[in-house]
Order: sequence, then C-alpha cells, then structure tokens
Amino acid sequence: MKSKAGKTRKKKLAFVLGGGGARGALQVGALRALLEAGYHPDLLVGTSIGAANAAFLATRGVSLENVVLLADVYRHASEHNLLPSNFLWLSLRALLNRPNAQTIQKVKDFLIQHSVSPDFRFGDVKDVQLLIVATDINNACKVVYGYDLDELVINGLQASTALPPWVVPIEQDGQMLIDGGVISNLPIETALGNGVTEIIALDITDRRETNTTGYGFGSFFGKLSSTVQQRQIELESSLASAQQVVVHKIHLQSQAPVPIWDFSHWDSLIDEGYDITVDEISKWRSGEKRATLWQIVSGVYREITK
Repeated sequence: MKSKAGKTRKKKLAFVLGGGGARGALQVGALRALLEAGYHPDLLVGTSIGAANAAFLATRGVSLENVVLLADVYRHASEHNLLPSNFLWLSLRALLNRPNAQTIQKVKDFLIQHSVSPDFRFGDVKDVQLLIVATDINNACKVVYGYDLDELVINGLQASTALPPWVVPIEQDGQMLIDGGVISNLPIETALGNGVTEIIALDITDRRETNTTGYGFGSFFGKLSSTVQQRQIELESSLASAQQVVVHKIHLQSQAPVPIWDFSHWDSLIDEGYDITVDEISKWRSGEKRATLWQIVSGVYREITK
C-alpha cells in the first residue's frame, strides 16, 4: 500500500474489538475463524468487553489454543452471573449514591482471576501491540492505555469496563473513567493513529435495539445508546476511508437478541460468531480474486493496444 506521498507503507494489520457486554462471545468465534484463515494481528485495540478479549489474548499470546481458553472464561462468567440482570434496581442505587459494592467487587475479582494478572504491564506484552480505550467524562475525552509500557494492563481494563450501573466510574488524577464504549465503541480511530494499513473490526452492537417499542427507561436508554454508537462507527469508518486504510467491518449480530448482561448464551454466540466470520472471509477473498483477475486482464489489454 502506498501513502499519499507515494511511499510504500509496511503492512500492519489491526484487530479492533468493540464493546457489547455478553455479546463479546461472538468475538471469540470470530477470532477463531480469523486465526484459522491465517490472519494474525500486529495490533489489538479493544474497548469494554472487546478490551477484555484483546487483553486476554495479548497477555497470553494470540493463538487458537488461547482462543479456546477465552471461550472458557465466558462459561465462568455465565456460572458466576457476572452482570446481574436487575440493572434498573442497580441504576436506582447508583443514582442515590449507594452502588452495590458486591457487584463492583465481583467484576474486579473476575477480571484479575480470569483475564489479566494484576502485575502484568503493557511492556510485558510480546509479539503484538495492545491498546485499550476508556472514557474520561470529567474532560470529555478518550483515554488510551498502552502507550505507557510501565502502565498495568489491569488498570486500563478496569477503566474500559467500568460500565454503570454494574461498575462505578473510577476517579483518579482529576479524571472520571468509565466504559470506553461511551466515546468509541468500535475504536477504529485509535488503530488509525498507529500506522495500520488494514483493519478487521469486530462490531457486536445490536442495531435491533433502535427498533424496540415503548417509552420506558430501559427502551429509551437502549435506543439512545445504539444511536450514538452507530454514529460513532460511521464517523470512524469514514475517517479510515479518508486515510485510505482498508477496513473489513464484521457485524456480529446473533439471530436472537442477547442483552449485554446475559452470559448464558456464550456457547451459541461463539458458534454464530465463527459462522458469520467464515462467511465474511469468503466474501473478501472472492472480491480479491476478482480484483486481481481484472488487473491481469487490464494489463494484457494495455499491452495489446500499445
């Protein structure tokens, strides 16, 4: 690939893993399909549950064996009821400044036990670069963990997955850090700032949420969140196009809607994510073959008509 200046850029592939709670299991199946097809990332960028998936693989090694282990994490999340379904009650407690300490501690302990060792630093990551996206609502900006190699990975992971009402925001150094999906639920822009030439983006937003009926708090919040996220994705995809970076965006949407807190469908979601991605890869490669054939035919035609 050539830049605007005409210089050939070294190929650099990024996997971008978006947020969506329990639907992150779809990404596990997608990652398996991508690795089986020979795609291996130079950069992993994640937000929210995507950050958890990215951190798990980056700290252990991006391999099919570790994708299998990641699937087992989702089984444990289901067994431990990681995100309780009574989010309206949890929201009320949070509004009254009485967050559920038990739920908060459960999420923190789960991340340490099943995702990242508490003393693992970004500089300890080998063979792939890891970036984790969080949101600072005090300063209305994106925060990216991973550039400071001495920073603990668990710090970035806890910030990126601080999703109210299950986890309260993290206050430190004038920042109030919450879930990265608030500001960039499919962090394509973050990958672009690191010299990538190609991006495979795993989008697990469920666009059916904007089609729900009713005017209750849950319905309204779902519509609002989905609308903002879709607009973010459109803008970041347009930015990639302007920079002439190829983005293969895979929309991983299960046949039946799955709430972000419901990990009980983890096994079927993994299978669906795998099947969707295998189909998408087939489409890419068919398109690449047609493009190559057209280039050959065009070249022969130019030679004949000289």
